[in-house]
Amino acid sequence: MLSRFSRTWRVRSFRVLSRNLQTQAQYDYPPRDDQDDGSFLPRSGLATPRQLVRYLDEYVIGQENAKKVLSVAVFNHYTRVRANLAAFDDENGADPWVEASADDAHPSVTSAQIHPHPQRLLPHQLPLQPRQPVSLFEKSNVLVIGPTGSGKTLLARTLARVIDVPFSISDATSFTQAGYVGEDVDMCIQRLLQAANWDPYRASTGIVYIDEVDKIARKSSSTTESSRDVGGEGVQQALLRMMEGSVVTVQGKPASLDPPTPAGRGRGMPATAQRKSPRNLWNKPDTFHIDTSNVLFILSGAFVGLDTVVKRRVNKGSIGFTATIATKEEDSDSKGFMPFFTSNRRSSENLLEMIEPADLVKYGFIPEFISRLPTITTLSPLSTQDLRRILTDVRGSLISQYTALFGYSGVEIRFTTIAINQICLRAAERGGGARGLRGIMESLLLDPMYEVPSKNVRYVLITEDVVLGKSPALYWMRGDGSAFWAAWADEEQREIIQV
Repeated sequence: MLSRFSRTWRVRSFRVLSRNLQTQAQYDYPPRDDQDDGSFLPRSGLATPRQLVRYLDEYVIGQENAKKVLSVAVFNHYTRVRANLAAFDDENGADPWVEASADDAHPSVTSAQIHPHPQRLLPHQLPLQPRQPVSLFEKSNVLVIGPTGSGKTLLARTLARVIDVPFSISDATSFTQAGYVGEDVDMCIQRLLQAANWDPYRASTGIVYIDEVDKIARKSSSTTESSRDVGGEGVQQALLRMMEGSVVTVQGKPASLDPPTPAGRGRGMPATAQRKSPRNLWNKPDTFHIDTSNVLFILSGAFVGLDTVVKRRVNKGSIGFTATIATKEEDSDSKGFMPFFTSNRRSSENLLEMIEPADLVKYGFIPEFISRLPTITTLSPLSTQDLRRILTDVRGSLISQYTALFGYSGVEIRFTTIAINQICLRAAERGGGARGLRGIMESLLLDPMYEVPSKNVRYVLITEDVVLGKSPALYWMRGDGSAFWAAWADEEQREIIQV
């Protein structure tokens, strides 16, 4: 009897609990009908995330996770903008009163279109409606963290060439708080307006990329309570409302360069009224109001020293004979001991992949700023194999660039396989990623670029001894093509024998 009672009590309690549990969203967006709509572009015009990643693979080596994050962010930005603009147009064109159809009306009688008084309607007939349309989908800004030379800026520039929305790139090192010497944060929106060909409607749906964002971290050690951090926390405060969504007023190009155009559609409208005097037409610029609610912000930076903050959080203190004791180099502050260039050698574990918002707050960012960056992705340092692919495989590789550069002077340059391997090894030891690789190429080809234009040189060969500094570059004059190709074949054959 007792077991039956307990079983019945469990069933009843489970029924009550199941009634109170909410496993799905209480409010859902209605599905959109697959029909032609002028405000909603067809799906065929969208590039899928997989297509964007495939395009990025042709220019950027590695960084698979970062490519996926940026591709999904751009694709969702396309979808979000089209959905929000479609809902905005629907709410503006909707009639709150249901009119009588033309079939029910008498052909000789015209309707007076009389609506009932609002105060005479029943309470259940007056639902609360927002005075302005609310965005259906909120944006998810992205933060990209990676060492110098890992491809952060290249990812942004490559995306800017393929996407169909305005894209602007700004540098956070020149940003200061409003009223001080330097650029205001509104300059990134002005660059976005320039990328949109001064179309405020397209600019309000663009993408803003801000590089070197780690330079605006709060400098607690160098400032006092009485001083004002105009280049750090002040810039973060200025970016808060812009990243969340606000109306930014920017100055456009002077009216003398472009005559005033009639008012267009959308929320971005020129704020200046029609000028009465033609004398002011040459002096007074236009002012545009750009709504950043549908502008996607992608921020990136090297964040030198952030790995130490993560390491201090991950490493747990312990005592005893089997305790793990960190070395002096690992326990020291990397801001004082880390070299200028980050090494390309891969460690056993990538500490940047374990970043949490609390680590960024300790680094110098205010919590309100970090909370507006829900998507965080990291880039790993480049390995020796990645550096070799940057030299030879990708579009716009360094070997193809220098080959074309010498080709303008009528000179053909060749690199042996062993020489390319030695260049990659030196770049890995030097650090700096792809930028360090270009620096090695510039120093290696300095003498050939100096000697070739002033001599009758037709062929240049770079061997392993040239990279190691044991011998200068090999030159052949015009008509010595057979000797050049024979020397290059001998070097390649020697490399095969060594392997």
